[in-house]
Amino acid sequence: MKFSVLLSSYFRDDPEELSAALRSIWDDQTVKPAEIVIVKDGPLTPELDSVIGGFAKTAPVKIVPLPENRGLGLALAEGVICCTYDYIARMDGDDIALPDRFEKQTAFMEQNPDIAICGGTIREFSGSPENMTGFRRLPQKDADIRRFCKWRSPFNHMTVMYRKEAVIGAGNYQHFLSYEDYWLWARILQTGRKAANLPDVLVNVRAGCGMLNRRKGWRFFKAEISLAEKLYAIGILNFAEMLRNMFLRAAVRLMPGWLLGWVYTRFCRK
Repeated sequence: MKFSVLLSSYFRDDPEELSAALRSIWDDQTVKPAEIVIVKDGPLTPELDSVIGGFAKTAPVKIVPLPENRGLGLALAEGVICCTYDYIARMDGDDIALPDRFEKQTAFMEQNPDIAICGGTIREFSGSPENMTGFRRLPQKDADIRRFCKWRSPFNHMTVMYRKEAVIGAGNYQHFLSYEDYWLWARILQTGRKAANLPDVLVNVRAGCGMLNRRKGWRFFKAEISLAEKLYAIGILNFAEMLRNMFLRAAVRLMPGWLLGWVYTRFCRK
């Protein structure tokens, strides 16, 4: 099964982390993609350009340069359009895919052609992959995924493989601070398309205090309020559920770092 891999890079990415991520989706994979679409979200640093240029000499890379930084949602929307194949695997430029990730996902998607989007489990680490800090496992069946979507994002976005036509049919990625993926998943599910998560760990993901600190403050508080309103508008949430999410999810964004870390490890990770 031919498929594309899609990732976006911008000037603040770490060149070494990007290099490791790219190796993990090509050199180390038991089943390799037919193309790797890298969106340059605005001008990059010379170091990042060097990493991408060197990688393109050995892998089937399609580079999509954007003249200015548009933000992740709009960069990914452009990338989806530029992908050649209907099956697209998402990847972040600072994570590490396990060697059998694509083998497992392509086999599952081929055996289940009615599935439009398939994710998996992530294993979080700090510093090096050997320093594991937790897992994020999600519901596997379509009905459970739909219920979970009312409360939290039902997919680990860096593990997802989806049908291009399903993404386009739901309106593609849109600009939405930190919730580009969650908002897309909700719209795909509302079109009636079926979804699944594999129980397997597919990607090792960088985590830590820096990640948590980037997810708090008034910007994220307002984004949570907006997300609840949008999910209500398309019928994912009823009115009571919208108010619940506004109170619980948004309030978390104003917590001090130490308390946010406790909530994160106690309720969001294993």
